[in-house]
Amino acid sequence: MKERQFQRPGGGSLTWYEAGHGRPLILLHGWAMSAAAFQEIAGLLAENYRVLVPDLPGHGRSSPAGRNDLAGLSDVLTDWLSSLAAGPCSLVGWSLGGMLSLQIASDGKLPVERLSLIGSTPKFTAGDDWSFGLPVAQVRAMARNLKRQFEATLAEFFSLTFAGESLSIDRLRMIRNFAVRASCLPDQDVAFELLNVLAEQDQRDILSKIQIPAMVLHGELDRISPVGAGRAMAAMLPLGEYVPFAGVGHAPFLSKPHDVAVRLLEFC
Repeated sequence: MKERQFQRPGGGSLTWYEAGHGRPLILLHGWAMSAAAFQEIAGLLAENYRVLVPDLPGHGRSSPAGRNDLAGLSDVLTDWLSSLAAGPCSLVGWSLGGMLSLQIASDGKLPVERLSLIGSTPKFTAGDDWSFGLPVAQVRAMARNLKRQFEATLAEFFSLTFAGESLSIDRLRMIRNFAVRASCLPDQDVAFELLNVLAEQDQRDILSKIQIPAMVLHGELDRISPVGAGRAMAAMLPLGEYVPFAGVGHAPFLSKPHDVAVRLLEFC
């Protein structure tokens, strides 16, 4: 993928990558990761689409946003995509990227045609009326650990992505090399603030307003966004479709890239 830079109107820059030609397909990565996570599947999708992959603000080579919440990140991405004048687009969001995709679609400032939400959830933590999330105490503990042992906590979270899977050691090493080690670590303050946002965020009230086709891809072994969250979200989206992936966890596109690429190409 070709690396490019977008100079933000209010200062700072957004690094993004491009491959292929055709209708735009935007890939938004998860918390504490970068565009590098999509390197493999972007190559598969670029045969049919113009694939655009940003480093989210404060991640990879992109500078932090003015506000480290979904609205702040969404504003930066909206400015970037508006500058490209790319026309109607499809969004593919993984985990935090899926929540951002919901925010962008709900804002209505961009001509979004379709949503693909991978390992995502409208509410990251469990509550009295939502059992499909992590305990708030667990997320708060992880936030504290970020302050004490930043890299070790990120490594532990990345390992949780594949918990319960039967991936070979060689495949895990390959994924780690291109998805993690090929990029910079996220800004520590941004990672901390966004984790706190995830602990409090609830997007269930906007789902009914998103009147575009939405495909929810979810690994059945997901221990970060429980599988029930994917099923519930698909049911709450007016044009939602739930697609389960057996034998994989939080990142189906890393565990089964060709299978996920086929579903995305069929849907988009």
